[in-house]
Amino acid sequence: MKPNSPATPFSPYQKFVVFVLAITQFSVILDFMIMSPLGDMLMKSMDLTPAQFGLAVSAYAISAGTSGLLTAGFADKFDRKKLLVFFYSGFIIGTFLCGSADSYWFLIAARIFTGIFGGVIGSISMAIITDLFSIHQRGRVMGFIQMGFSASQVMGIPISLYIANIWGWQSPFIMVACFATVILLLIFIKLQPVNQHLALQKDSSAFLHLWHTLKKREHRIGFMATALLSLGGFMMMPFGSAFAINNLGITNEQLPIMFMLTGIGTLIIMPIVGKFSDRIDKFKLFTFASVWMMIMVVIYTNRGITPLWLAATLSILMMSGVMSRMVPSSALVSALPGKADRGAFMSINASLQQISGGFAAAVSGMIVVQNGKYSPIEHYDTLGYIMIALTILCIVMLYRVNVIVKNKLDEDIL
Repeated sequence: MKPNSPATPFSPYQKFVVFVLAITQFSVILDFMIMSPLGDMLMKSMDLTPAQFGLAVSAYAISAGTSGLLTAGFADKFDRKKLLVFFYSGFIIGTFLCGSADSYWFLIAARIFTGIFGGVIGSISMAIITDLFSIHQRGRVMGFIQMGFSASQVMGIPISLYIANIWGWQSPFIMVACFATVILLLIFIKLQPVNQHLALQKDSSAFLHLWHTLKKREHRIGFMATALLSLGGFMMMPFGSAFAINNLGITNEQLPIMFMLTGIGTLIIMPIVGKFSDRIDKFKLFTFASVWMMIMVVIYTNRGITPLWLAATLSILMMSGVMSRMVPSSALVSALPGKADRGAFMSINASLQQISGGFAAAVSGMIVVQNGKYSPIEHYDTLGYIMIALTILCIVMLYRVNVIVKNKLDEDIL
């Protein structure tokens, strides 16, 4: 069997790598994603405006993106395992600080600290994946890694909301930090060094390496596609729980159920999308998922009072489209850099993803309006229409990425 065959099975160690990176991603995603379902609770307990809450969400994302840019030049200068251990340790400390926050500005500072470390973890994981898995295996890997988002909705967010209702909104952060500490020990003990890229380095300084990664035209096309994808994806997310409670009529007790059902739906779909991504044209799959998502966004954001079963169904259908875009797009963009540039490329790419998401969260906080603590969220549908426009632009940019990747495959340089 050819090594690049789509049917190439994973080795036992590759299966371990997928597992440990998936649960690592789960913890990082849960730490970030929990801000949205806690949104209504935080806004009411701290008496925050939508703009203030948008800033709390964007603080993590913008600091994460900035950190990724600052460390991008060093990303290919060290063993990727050592980098993962260092930044994951900082992420755990920051998450503990979030769980200790007793004021709005302490929370902002803790989110910034957590973002500085957490924002680099995804890019390190992606660099490890591209080092250890061929382009024909990455769709399946991305499908499992992206399941971290769905798993956070199935298990993490419902459990977090449950304990938040009992012990306060800080308690989910303590839970995540404790769980992440166990993962860190597993990484430290079992993950092998990932350092083959060190022999390929040509740039003498981190700055030159960063510049050489940025100046490549095909890299910039991939960065633009990622930025557009993140801008659209983060538009609606921060105020999802506030919209569900104040507009759809979902109660605080029903909210964990809605997140859990949505997570189960996407958890089932993501591995299927990953397998399809390795067997059919990735760009066509991305386009189909994007069109489906746009249709569901229009339907969902224009709803009024809605029974739980229908709200959950619409949420599942919408999030299936949102998440199904991530697998093929991640696999395509990951094929742009060569091995010597992967760490820097993934760091910059993750940084743009975070900064774009943080910018989108801050802007969405300026667009939506809530006249009182228990009033409906206004202009949420406007966020949906902006998301659709950005998605159309993203399709255009990913088409250009797809052309570049196909040319590379034809030249057999991946």
